[in-house]
Amino acid sequence: MTTEIIFYILVFIFGTIIGSFLNVLVLRYNTGVSATKGRSFCFSCGKKLGPLELFPVLSFILQRGKCRGCQSKISWQYPVVESITGLLFVGVFLKYSGLIGLYFDSWYILIYLVAMATLVCIAVYDIKHKIIPDGLVITLGLLGLFKIMADFFLMAGVPTEIKTHLIWYLAAGPMLAFPLFLIWLVSRGRWMGLGDPKLVLGIGWFLGPIMGLSAVILAFWTGAIYGVILMVLSKFSWHGLKINGQTEVPFAPFLILGFLLVFFFNIDVLNLGFLIQ
Repeated sequence: MTTEIIFYILVFIFGTIIGSFLNVLVLRYNTGVSATKGRSFCFSCGKKLGPLELFPVLSFILQRGKCRGCQSKISWQYPVVESITGLLFVGVFLKYSGLIGLYFDSWYILIYLVAMATLVCIAVYDIKHKIIPDGLVITLGLLGLFKIMADFFLMAGVPTEIKTHLIWYLAAGPMLAFPLFLIWLVSRGRWMGLGDPKLVLGIGWFLGPIMGLSAVILAFWTGAIYGVILMVLSKFSWHGLKINGQTEVPFAPFLILGFLLVFFFNIDVLNLGFLIQ
């Protein structure tokens, strides 16, 4: 096994460990219980989890998705979030790692690892509670601003054209968030929550105007497809599961999916990249 493969396996394991912490953070966020204090426990029987029950993904598989104490089912959220976080971390390293000697830009990797963890928290929390916590979107926005400002001041000797490019990035957040804010304002929150424009603010600061617009468009496309699927499934039910056509659909996961597609695959849906070089 090559050094590169071992390295990325370790990155994945590290990501799953962070994902395990994110699960705890999402469950305890805004509950008054600290995510960093106290051992994890079973929500059904209260049993504190031992070391063998805390291995990300692996413990869920070995325990067959059940608590060792009361045999109650453990939510699939745990291994899914852990696995997705691990894959995202690997993706960030792959994007910013060189092909030789595993050289990578540690500056961007650190920022994007924290950003990925924040996005995972936002998506899971919005799916569970249909709301985006201000603390999480503020964290994402500050990370995006920090990245832009750091690039701007670190590139003191670069041509004016590059600095102008960074100014476009700074403007991208408000430009992309404003239309969504209008949707929220006109609909009085019925069509879209206020958290979505706040999320797009950070997405714009990370991706810039063109790629940020692509992320938002992809979010609307995937959200629309999901909505159509829900409408079709609302006519049926399986094993007692009934899907209501009026079910509220959180939009943040689609915005985050759009962000990830653009970030990892450089998708420019309108082919407008030539406008801002």
